[in-house]
Amino acid sequence: MSDYQKISSIANQILKKYELCDNCLGRLFSKQLHLSSNKLLGKKLKKNLNSSQKCYICKNLFDNLNHFLKLMLDVSLNYSFSSFSVGAMIKPSVIDRDDYIRSKYKLKGIDSIKTDITRELGKSFSRKTKKTVDFLDPNLTFTVNLKDESCQLRSKSITLSGRYVKTLREITQKQKPCANCSGKGCRICNFHGISKFDSIEGLISKFLFEKLGGTTAKFTWIGGEDKSSLVLGSGRPFFVKIQNPLKRNLKLTSVKSNFLKINNLKIVHESPTKPLKFNSSIELKISTDDEIDSKNLKKLKDLQKHPIIVYEKSGKRSEKKIFSVKYKKNSNNTFTLFIKAEGGLPIKRFVDGDDVSPGLSQILNTSCKCQEFDFLDIEVE
Repeated sequence: MSDYQKISSIANQILKKYELCDNCLGRLFSKQLHLSSNKLLGKKLKKNLNSSQKCYICKNLFDNLNHFLKLMLDVSLNYSFSSFSVGAMIKPSVIDRDDYIRSKYKLKGIDSIKTDITRELGKSFSRKTKKTVDFLDPNLTFTVNLKDESCQLRSKSITLSGRYVKTLREITQKQKPCANCSGKGCRICNFHGISKFDSIEGLISKFLFEKLGGTTAKFTWIGGEDKSSLVLGSGRPFFVKIQNPLKRNLKLTSVKSNFLKINNLKIVHESPTKPLKFNSSIELKISTDDEIDSKNLKKLKDLQKHPIIVYEKSGKRSEKKIFSVKYKKNSNNTFTLFIKAEGGLPIKRFVDGDDVSPGLSQILNTSCKCQEFDFLDIEVE
């Protein structure tokens, strides 16, 4: 007796008791016969038996898949993508009836009805859109809910890197989160997690949302600055992850507004998982309580010899190096200092000596205040 005859005999036993559609009947046996179309096998096994009754397992769900295909096409209309995957939510009662038939007739190693539905939807959607199914790393993930006839879509996030140059003071680096959702994203902030766009973070986010769509933008900063500091030279590097983007490629590599320039903008694989080491060239304008002697300023050269110890409130202690020091006396009580320092040196605390040793106030033996400091360049190691 051939495999097909054995299968045909079991199929007849099932059909005597339960009405099954071509898809559900074929699915029970197609793997055994190494066939790809459940529907064609089901049709053949039924020997053209026509019935007006609903399928016992799926209640004729497969006749309605075009409706769900249309939902998928509608919801993905504005997205650019090359790959996708489909998941489905179906009524537990459908799964129970499927399990019952498989167990009653001792049918093993069979795809579940959910797998068959998602495969059929995937094939149809792929034919319509000429995009490929990819279960490992898809651009778009559809979740088709056959219980309430809805379709959810998630777009894989994209990460970009770039550098920004800031030529205006009093602009903060970070944006305050939306007061209503604390940055999670809600209707009030249009799901962006921020409701204003008046910081470096806000302005870069706004530009990227306009170009790529998306909900929230998550930044990884390479260092930071005061709102009164300028960032010059080639700019401060940053990484940003855009959640749920509509577009997946960016034509522009640089953008310029009144006081903000974004350079080297490109899509990258991911944000760094560990903090990047970087060095900053900084110009500090410093005022002193006492008159300063030019000879005294020479002591600043010693900063290159030993690391600067930074103590945090948490009890943590770190060391930062200063690689080069230049200075220029401007008046009896002011001077400009140019340093190249390891990233993460707290500049204002370094000047007044607050839990930083040695600080400028200690070295010069007079109270020093940092009037302003600007970043002339930042280089990543």
